Amino acid sequence: MELIRTLIDRDQEYRERVLPEGLRELYDGDLHFCTSNAQRPSVIANFVSTLDGVVSYEIKGQAGGSTISGPDPADRFIMGLLRASADGIIVGARTVHDVNPKSLWIPEYTYPDAKPLYKEYRLNVLHQSENPLLVIVSGSGKLELERAVFRTPGVRTVVITTSAGRDELKRRGAMTLDSVEVHALKSSGGSIAPLPILRLLNSQFGIRMLLHEGGPTLFGQFLAAEAVDELFLTVSPQIAGRKADAIRPGLVQGVEFVPNSAPWFQLLSVKQMAEHLYLRYRRTGVH
Repeated sequence: MELIRTLIDRDQEYRERVLPEGLRELYDGDLHFCTSNAQRPSVIANFVSTLDGVVSYEIKGQAGGSTISGPDPADRFIMGLLRASADGIIVGARTVHDVNPKSLWIPEYTYPDAKPLYKEYRLNVLHQSENPLLVIVSGSGKLELERAVFRTPGVRTVVITTSAGRDELKRRGAMTLDSVEVHALKSSGGSIAPLPILRLLNSQFGIRMLLHEGGPTLFGQFLAAEAVDELFLTVSPQIAGRKADAIRPGLVQGVEFVPNSAPWFQLLSVKQMAEHLYLRYRRTGVH
């Protein structure tokens, strides 16, 4: 992989090194996270977007983020590094549906060459299990349980759903899968509020840092609940465009803000490899 270059790094308040040397070299710097002061895990989001703000082409077989990032190893490496840093990863059911059935939300799936480095980091620095917990939010419970993520040893998955979704998952055989747990929470119109999800993950699974990988609707709900602390955004040098009758989602879907309540973020770092930019922001509150 061509080396990532750090162009801006404003997150220099820490002095103790965290990343092992091999990961520091690949990332061109260290990586620190602030713990949340709230009674919930810190939430770090990771997305890739075109220059015109599209995060999915919404084309069957080409709806995932890899279509946006293209053949860019640095984006895949950073995704793996963030997964390695997190206690858990949260995604919506549509995000699961849009990727290859063999996809796994584990660090080395996106960048296999760094597998030993990710493993060393999790086991010896973070003192975590080899893989983070995967959390899937599905109001309906209509998940394809033959996917690899539900049937791979060493990959633990929690499905957060509604009471109706729990019944559907039971009917589909989810309760017979050794590595899958199902938790039903109260919902409003089939939608589950982010804060109860975070409290559950903190109290029952010890999640202190959660990586949010979308999709845009679930991410919008977390933003509206003021439950997003940082955003890592890869900007891919392509333009997708939109037609008036076509839905190509942006970073946030399903919610909108007004100027006096829109969330603002502070730029922490800018990294670059070839034509791609890798931006990191921390939420600063309402301006």
